[in-house]
Amino acid sequence: MSKSDAAVLPPASLPSIPQAGAPPTVVVMAWRQLWRDWRAGELRLLMLAVSLAVAALCAVAFLSDRMDGGLRRDAAQLLGGDAVLVSDQPTPPALAQLARDSGLVQTTLVNFPSMARAPEAQGGASRLVAVKAVGTAYPLRGKLLLEDGRVVGAPKLGEVWVDAQVMESLGLKTGDPLLLGDSTLRIGGVIANEPDRGAGFLNFAPRLMMADADLAATGLIQPASRVSYRLALAADRDAGAVSRYVRQAQVLIDKSAWRGVRLDSLETGRPEMRQTLDRATQFLRLVAMLSSLLAAVAVALAARDFAVRHLDDCAMLRVLGQPQRRIALAYGLEFGAAGLTASLIGVLMGLALHYAFVGLLAGLFTVSLPLPSVWPALAGLALGLSLLLGFGLPPVLQLASVPALRVIRRDVGGLKGSSALVLGAGVVGFAAILMVLAGDLRLGLAAAAGFTLAVGVFALLAWGAVVLLRRVVPLNVKGSGAPRWLVLATRQATARPGLVVVQVASLAVGLLALALLVLLRTDLIDSWRNATPKNAPNRFVINIQPDQATAFRAELTHAGLEKYDWYPMIRGRLLSVNDHEIKPQTFTDERAQRLVEREFNLSHTPGLPEQNQVVQGRWVDGDTQGVSVEEGLAKTLGLKLGDQLEFDVAGVPVAGRISSVRKVDWASMRVNFFVLFPWADMPELPRTFVAAFRAPTSVAAKELDQRLTREFPNLTVIDVSAQLNQVQGVLNQVIRAVELLFAFTLATGVVVLLASVSATREQRAREFALMRALGASSKLLTQVQRAELLGVGALAGFLAGVVAVASGALLAHFVFGFEWHLNVWVPLISLLSGAMLAQWAGWWTLRGVLQRPVMQSLREASAQ
Repeated sequence: MSKSDAAVLPPASLPSIPQAGAPPTVVVMAWRQLWRDWRAGELRLLMLAVSLAVAALCAVAFLSDRMDGGLRRDAAQLLGGDAVLVSDQPTPPALAQLARDSGLVQTTLVNFPSMARAPEAQGGASRLVAVKAVGTAYPLRGKLLLEDGRVVGAPKLGEVWVDAQVMESLGLKTGDPLLLGDSTLRIGGVIANEPDRGAGFLNFAPRLMMADADLAATGLIQPASRVSYRLALAADRDAGAVSRYVRQAQVLIDKSAWRGVRLDSLETGRPEMRQTLDRATQFLRLVAMLSSLLAAVAVALAARDFAVRHLDDCAMLRVLGQPQRRIALAYGLEFGAAGLTASLIGVLMGLALHYAFVGLLAGLFTVSLPLPSVWPALAGLALGLSLLLGFGLPPVLQLASVPALRVIRRDVGGLKGSSALVLGAGVVGFAAILMVLAGDLRLGLAAAAGFTLAVGVFALLAWGAVVLLRRVVPLNVKGSGAPRWLVLATRQATARPGLVVVQVASLAVGLLALALLVLLRTDLIDSWRNATPKNAPNRFVINIQPDQATAFRAELTHAGLEKYDWYPMIRGRLLSVNDHEIKPQTFTDERAQRLVEREFNLSHTPGLPEQNQVVQGRWVDGDTQGVSVEEGLAKTLGLKLGDQLEFDVAGVPVAGRISSVRKVDWASMRVNFFVLFPWADMPELPRTFVAAFRAPTSVAAKELDQRLTREFPNLTVIDVSAQLNQVQGVLNQVIRAVELLFAFTLATGVVVLLASVSATREQRAREFALMRALGASSKLLTQVQRAELLGVGALAGFLAGVVAVASGALLAHFVFGFEWHLNVWVPLISLLSGAMLAQWAGWWTLRGVLQRPVMQSLREASAQ
């Protein structure tokens, strides 16, 4: 066949041309992009930021979930029954009778501190203990377990159960006699698990449990003793009986206007335990939220850099005929898969981290923790997806609108500002999940506001530093006298002030958190101790009876103690102010409600104590119509000069007019009172005495403690230095857990730094290529890069250190109320830490930039 014949053949007779295969589905396309971008390292920062944020919040959520589960599961045994009446006086008989009429089983519990002693033949040591006298039906719920494996109830008459610390301190063993007050009791066993121990965070004294029938013989309960009474109730068969009793008892309490009586049920739980655990987890949530907010910044920066890198790829896809919808869907699926993967990794990291928290906080709570539920994991997944889709997807979605013309014209199709609708929806979703995990709207808003304020302060300071740098370091190398590397590094920083501000602010927030913890753990505690006068009392003795006063003071004189605090202590409840009845409901402030609900420790003295200063009114010695109040109490309760106060002291009304307001030096560690009567004597009122003195050397102090508790068995001697050491031990234990969480915050700050440096990688490559083409050596450019990164990190560290020191000073002055000495090492150490972190981040992100061929960088630059 000739060519002409072939030319006129109909189309069907032409040879068939092989057709290309069908294009891949959107899912396959998204998977290929995800795998390619992951191998290229373009998603690692995004996913790392998401994983860190999810891990931090999930760790706290898992811990909180397990504690809540433990409280719900063990609610009855933690409470001590199905309902419990708590009071600071013996339970009103009408309430106990109502429980009997309702068919409820009941048992009494009496709690107070006292001194346990070893017999003289066994050393005579003494130990502050938390005494708990229980009725024969104890425990109503749960099991009391001893270390020898026995499940027991109330101790037998003449017998006690004790914590192991009691025997260790006294040098005793099971079966040995133990002295308590005027009684000699036998140690019958060591407590392994006490079902209703309650909040363990502040259980500074070990437990001693005894039968309530033995309590009277000890002589420890006196008219003015501070004692907590509990009446535990439980239903045998009729579960509704408890609910009916709670309603009827509450009506009776309100109708009878009994003060200091509280009714706890399974619905309310143990308020003091719930409050303690809630505060601990809220603080941890606050720290975790800081990581999430920093992660949002990192995701936004890294996503924009990702989008810039893919502009040319998307332009080529448009040339090949891919529609915008297909491109947008592919990138949406890619980011969704990346977010889900990063969130799963974060959930697993959080699960592991929460076990570290449990280990670090061991012993600070007595709840047996159940396995975590699935809800924290689901919330973590939701947080990670909302974080990536809300802050990462908006700039990436713009890739679908890149015009095909960008293939030949690199100046078109650049990224624009994110759509307000898309960004707003993402931010709202992220904020909603964050609030759910925070568990408190106010906490979430406070965290966001605090984060914004901290970042704003650091950003403003960083901007000022950049402006100052521009003025101090001349931008002209010639004739400036400054090293060339410094001048060029200054140019680099001042040419990108926005990125420098982001880098400094993000890294500074993470460093600030750790610097504050270091200050809290070391300097603030040391300053607290140093604020205490060297001759401040280190022993407080309470429950001294009036008939023991002369003999007790003689013992102190015999020990060589001539100067000590000595005051009567009177228990009284505020009844009215200016003839208006005072109730907790009168106040909205939580502290004010607690103050008026409990009994005050009142006292009287004819002269103004030397550690007190009158700030309003006038102190008149012997003014039998006057009363002086502490300024903090006056502010909390809204009291003022001239107000008429009425107190109830064991049924005896005592009234007085506020004649002065005092400022009390609480740091003096002296005996202080909220309310003082300037009277010489008040013999008609039931009272005990309190003494405070500085014991001699440690050996002599121990001997004095033993002699006082031997001669006066009812006394409670409190070693303040030992208690402070225990407080610091608890504080250190909590701070170690918080430091672990703050490490995630710092890591997220470093990720922000990595993302912001990575965003300038291509620009830096072009700038360095141009400098090398103009004759700059690799050594000079290395010095420039190192100087810029070290400068950014040093500035962030220095600012974090300065703000941490300022915050510590404010905490010391306004919160703790003591003088604090400046530690100049904190800003310096923080500066060095920031510089090293920035240098490492820059090296990791920019490695290879200086090794890229000059011609390659210049060609890419000219193409753009």
